Amino acid sequence: MKTKAVRLYGKNDLRLEEFDLPKIKDEEILAKVVCDSICMSSYKATHEADIHKRVPRDVEYNPVIIGHEFSGEIIEVGKKWQEKFAAGDKFSIQPGINDPDTPLGIMSAPGYSYRFIGGDATYVVIPEEVMRNDCLLRYTGKGYYPASLSEPLSCVIGAMHANYHTTAGSYVHHPEIRDGGNMAILAGVGPMGLAAINYAIHRSDRQPKLMIVTDIDQTRLDRAESLYSPDEAARNGIELRYVNTGNVDNPAELLLSFTGGKGYDDVFVFAPVAPIIEQADAVLGVDGCLNFFAGPAKTDFKAPFNFYNVHYARTHIVGTSGGNKDDMVEALKMMSNGLDPSGLITHIGGLNAVIDTTMNLPSIPGGKKLIYTHIDMPLTAISDFASLAVGSPLYAELHRLCAANNGLWSVEAEDYLLANA
Repeated sequence: MKTKAVRLYGKNDLRLEEFDLPKIKDEEILAKVVCDSICMSSYKATHEADIHKRVPRDVEYNPVIIGHEFSGEIIEVGKKWQEKFAAGDKFSIQPGINDPDTPLGIMSAPGYSYRFIGGDATYVVIPEEVMRNDCLLRYTGKGYYPASLSEPLSCVIGAMHANYHTTAGSYVHHPEIRDGGNMAILAGVGPMGLAAINYAIHRSDRQPKLMIVTDIDQTRLDRAESLYSPDEAARNGIELRYVNTGNVDNPAELLLSFTGGKGYDDVFVFAPVAPIIEQADAVLGVDGCLNFFAGPAKTDFKAPFNFYNVHYARTHIVGTSGGNKDDMVEALKMMSNGLDPSGLITHIGGLNAVIDTTMNLPSIPGGKKLIYTHIDMPLTAISDFASLAVGSPLYAELHRLCAANNGLWSVEAEDYLLANA
């Protein structure tokens, strides 16, 4: 079968090409990709290429398909897996395989490391190592984009599970955020920050009592508040505040005031900016855990940290790079039960928009850029559908459907796009 895909050949060298997929083996699966959400990690892989830990050193001669936040439909199942999967099943992929027997060891991942699987393609071959590690995950909910966005949601799920707290006088570590504690999400209204807010509000097993979300862009803060309001959080037992720290002389002092000076049990940093890390360090309470979520592009990135508090107040730091399979299963379950991640999505495009979008991702405002791989469509902000509606029945109907959903993408809009674009 032929596929059309965006492949990486080297630093800043992406090419949209059509080529033949190999016939699947008994332990492989042939699948149709429906949509892929473009991640900043793809931008980093594109700009680093063969020095990136997940990209093969010989990518110049064996190019890889990019994109790792994707979902679709199974077309053909190899003999080994026919009792577990069937043609027509909807799926998502956990790209973090963590298997030492893969080509790049535990760093191998679809969307970075493989010639025949990645999200920015029309059809892919799901290899044996994905299958043997149970990283092909069935999705039973409505639509396709929720399954695509289950991967970024799994990353924030994993981050919250990775936090830990201690008991004074013992060496026991307790995993997870502190139930009923104080949480701060700094630089937290980008796509991943929004996913974290959505998850923290709607998870059922444990939640913070106070959640402060900061940024320096009031427009982004206002959008976040319209999507995940303090009233909605209050109905789930959380006091939620959105705070613009851009014009505050001493942001740490302001954030501490919300806790009566006690500080925060869990602080998440969603931008690789040294002053934000210093701010996070300054607001940690006793036994506070700082989660450095945002991956820096510079290999020598550093920031000061208060080791007096490490010694006397048991403050500590963790970092995660993606979720694991269990995190993604949790995300898919929440999606199947109705959790809608559409608030993360601000742009829609076709496969033809992938290269420019990936290469220039940091300079494109808004949230997640969702690509539908079987259509041609320029990357288009959902907010621009109205102005494009004149003379275009497609954009006119997409605008109507999104306007009926508070200006957000929806399963109905997706269905219409797939049927008519």
